This record gives sequence, structure tokens and C-alpha cells, in this order.
Amino acid sequence: MTATLAATTLGAAGSASDPGAGRPSGATPSPVPAPPRAGEVPDWADRVVAGMSLPRKVGQLFVTVVYGPRADSSHPGNREEHGLDTPEEVVRAFHPGGVIHFSWTDSLHHPRQIAELSNDLQRAALDSGAGLPLTIATDQEQGLVTRIGPPATVFAGNMAHGAARDPHLARRAAFVTGHELRAMGITQNFAPVGDVNVNPENPVIGVRSFGSDPELVARMTRAQVRGYQDTGAPSETVSAAVKHFPGHGDTTVDSHTALPVIEHTDSQWRRLDAPPFRAAISAGVDAVMTAHIRFPGLDDSGEPATLSRTLLTGLLREELGFDGVIVTDSLRMRGVRELHPDESVAVLALRAGADQLLMPPNLSEAVEEVVAAVRDGRLSVDAVDRSVARILRAKARRGVITDPLVRLSAVERVVGSPRNLREARRVTDPTVTLLRDDPGLLPLRRPPGRVLVTGWGTETCAELADRLRRRGSRVRTLPTGANPTEQDAARVAREAAGHDLVLVLTNAAWKEDRAGQRALARAPAEAGVPTMAVAVRDPYDAAHVERIGTWLTTYSHRPVAMESLVRVLFGEISPQGRLPVPVPDPQRPDTDRYPFGHGLSW
Repeated sequence: MTATLAATTLGAAGSASDPGAGRPSGATPSPVPAPPRAGEVPDWADRVVAGMSLPRKVGQLFVTVVYGPRADSSHPGNREEHGLDTPEEVVRAFHPGGVIHFSWTDSLHHPRQIAELSNDLQRAALDSGAGLPLTIATDQEQGLVTRIGPPATVFAGNMAHGAARDPHLARRAAFVTGHELRAMGITQNFAPVGDVNVNPENPVIGVRSFGSDPELVARMTRAQVRGYQDTGAPSETVSAAVKHFPGHGDTTVDSHTALPVIEHTDSQWRRLDAPPFRAAISAGVDAVMTAHIRFPGLDDSGEPATLSRTLLTGLLREELGFDGVIVTDSLRMRGVRELHPDESVAVLALRAGADQLLMPPNLSEAVEEVVAAVRDGRLSVDAVDRSVARILRAKARRGVITDPLVRLSAVERVVGSPRNLREARRVTDPTVTLLRDDPGLLPLRRPPGRVLVTGWGTETCAELADRLRRRGSRVRTLPTGANPTEQDAARVAREAAGHDLVLVLTNAAWKEDRAGQRALARAPAEAGVPTMAVAVRDPYDAAHVERIGTWLTTYSHRPVAMESLVRVLFGEISPQGRLPVPVPDPQRPDTDRYPFGHGLSW
């Protein structure tokens, strides 16, 4: 079938019987549109769009959640949110352009299950009458935001990559993650994070960022875009989506719960926030995700960036020259819902210049409102056509049109393979950063006989303990949670007696509501027991507990980071990480306790 004939069939299948608002149409299934030859993607996409009905076009603009581990499994989440029982019913009813998976959607259990779900959702899309495969997305940023855990290969995350300072390693991490995602049928990864984390109190970005230096973040962002998109055949790659434009790095407010305001001037934005997005665009990134933030130095309208035509069309499209897919951050977040009714937000985002609408609170209402907006002139048909064409071009570039299904036999061979796990350790080894070692405890010349591992993270304490035991130490764990009590600290001080070494893990201990972590970290040192502390998230913790002479940071609590940490402790490798952010002195906020680039070695 030629592309033109396929487009004509699409139009017929999506005619008057197509409900647009989400009821099954009963339309005759269409075959997949004939895929374009090399160099024909733009014309192919335009021809397909020209043959589509309005409701079919509008469906392509949306990426929604579906619930359940199988396409044909009933799940109360689908009934509550969509009025249907199974994921495949949702896909057939709404003809969305894509779906997105999270752990809370009960969709991500193990690699083969994910691959089977992906294939069955693609079959539902292809048999639905639309004849177009889905974008299947998730947020596998690595590190803190990891939707799919072991046996998939898990990396330490962006700030750890920033500490290693090696774009090649960052690219290799993206390559491994992208190949594993695609083996499971996931075609778009909402990563990398291009935000420059210049605010240590940022509650939502932090270690998700590569660092505080715009050029460092730009180099790493460019490398990861290429790792996701440029390594391997199209059917082995995923679409990258750099986020969160125009930059979410300087805020103390979480856009999930409120609407942050970034106070950077235009010149500050160009110097601090823009370089990573420019780098991603120059690398050919398929998508840019918007931020639900006000940026009055760039647009004084008061609208969040997601709804700002000045920012999306004027700045991103016209000035930066981006012609890929502009995708909104989740439309369920409070940051985009404070100023307008939910049913208006999708239309406002499209009018601003967005193409892909992520997770509207009510998909049926959003679809109806967009269709109505086109019919009454609030949205132009031409603008919708351009957005759908961009979405289809991205699918074609990633081989989703030609290869929507994955081979189940390849899942176990690719996902979490020994080679990928070795690569994860090789990428992570240079990230561990030694901030201070005043007593000269490191490297450990021989395994300490008795070690107490305590502090944040039951699983992380256990992971670290397991690796110490493999090297000959007798280890006891005493995890104490995110904010231990005075009684917890006293118990750790008592238990520390008789141990040769205490390792205390901290996680965001710098925060005001985590003072218990700081007290607990001091307890064994004040009892006179040799103590080392490890910040397994933000490196800022070290400036808040001075009584401990040896501080390291891994930027991550993932098992691969604990392995690299132990390799440093025992002198198997030297610490090579350098701070990708400055650590301010809490007593003198304008002074750095540890400057950008600090890191000890031997």
C-alpha cells in the first residue's frame, strides 16, 4: 500500500462514526500506513495527516496513562479514569498518540511483562481504526527517577555523571538505557534533564541535574541525547525529550504542588538556563518538555511556560529554531492548573505552541474540548496538522512506524545483560567524590573486623553491608529512616561501641525537617568510634555535620553506586569525582564550604 492510499484509508476509518470523546467507534481496522523511505519522512507525515479525520488527529496529540500489567486485564484505575476496564479498550476508544507507564499504574513489573504489554498495546492501536502505532513512554532518567528497576540496568544518575565529567560515559549510560527500554517496547524516554541546578534548595530537581555549570550540563545533555537517539538502528533507539524548558533549576517550589516563579532576567536565562537546551537542539533531540513555571524575565503575562506562546512559539520555535515535538509536562500537576479550569488547559497549551499533551486529568473532556476548539475557531486546523505531523515524524525516525513490535526472545538477552551491568559499574566508578578525610582513614588498608552501617535507607544499608561482607568484614545494619529520633541516635551511639568502623548514610540531611539525620550522624563520632559519612543524594549534607572527619558523596543510593563506593573505601580504585555543584557553608550562605570542582584523591 502506498502512503497516499494508507492516508485515504485512515480518513475513511476515522469518519463520522469516530466519536472523538472516547467511545469505541467500531470502525474497520486499517493497516499501518506504508512507512516512508529514507528522506521521505516529512512528505509522508503530511500525506498521512491530510487523510485523517479531526478526531483521529486530536487523539494523536495526547499521551495518557493506562492501568494494569496486561493489555487485556481489567483494572479499577481504567474504570475510574476512563470509564473502561482494560488498557486495550482505552487505546481502541480514544486512539491516543501515546501512553506512559509508571510504577503506580501497575504497568512495570518485569522486562518480559513490559514487552508483552507494549506489543499488545501496539496491536490494539493498529487494530483500532487509526492504523498508527503508539508512542510508549516513561521517565527512565536514571538515578533518583528510575521507573524500571532491576533486572534492568540502573545507573547512578545525572549528578553522578556530572561528577565524572566525562560526556562519553554519560552517552554510554544513555545508550544502555535506551537499548533496554526499546527492547521492552518503550519508544520515548522523558530524559535527559537539562535543568541547571543553581539553587541548592531546589526541591524537585537536585541530583536529577548534571550540575550547576551551564556548559557542563550542556555537554552532558548533548551526550545523552546522542546516546538515546544516535547509537544503533532506529528500531533500537528511543526518542529523547530534554526537560524542563525554559529551565527549572533555580526554584524552591515544586511544580507538582504549586506554580514556581523563576526570577532570572533575560540575560541570566541566556547565560544560565539556555545552553543545555541549545545543545540538545543542535544534537537533534526529538522532543522538548515544557516546565510549569512562571518566568517573568522572559514573559510577563503571568502564564506558566507550558501555556506561554511567547516562550514556546517565540523563544523555543522561532529563536532557538526547534522544529521537533514540544511535549507538556504532566497536565495533572498543580503548577499548570492554578490559573485555568482543567478543561481549558489542553487548548491553551496547543495555542501556546505545544504538540503533545501529557496526562490530562480527564482525557475524555480534554479530547472533546480540543475538537470543539478547532470547530469553533479557537484552534486552527493547520496548527493541529503541524503538531500531528511532528509527532508522526518522530515516530518514523525512531522506527516505530516500521517496527512497532519487539521480539520477546530478545528481552532477557538485552535487558540487564552482564555486559550492560559491567558498563554501569564502569560508568559509575569515576563518580564517587571524597569531600574530606581529616583523620586519614582512607583507603582502608585491610577490612575492618566489625562494621556498623546505619542511617537512611533500609535497602541501601543492606546493599552496602552486603558488599562489605564480601570483602571480609562482619557487618551489622541499623537503618533509621529519613528523620531519626533522639532515641535512634542514642541507640546508634551505644551500638557503635565495639565496632571498628561506623558508616552513616545520609539523604538530604541538609533540609530543616531532617535534623534527626544530622544528630544521628554525629552520635558515633561523638562516642569516639571511627566514623565515615556518605551522602547518597545531595552533596550538601557534608557542610551540615562537621564532627565527622571523613565525608564522601555518591549522589545516588542505587546498588551500582554502593559498589563503586566500596571499591573506593578499600582502595580498589581512587576517588575521581569532582563536585558538579558548589556546597555552600550553612553559616555563611554566600561562601562555599566546598567549591565547584572540589574532590580529593590519592
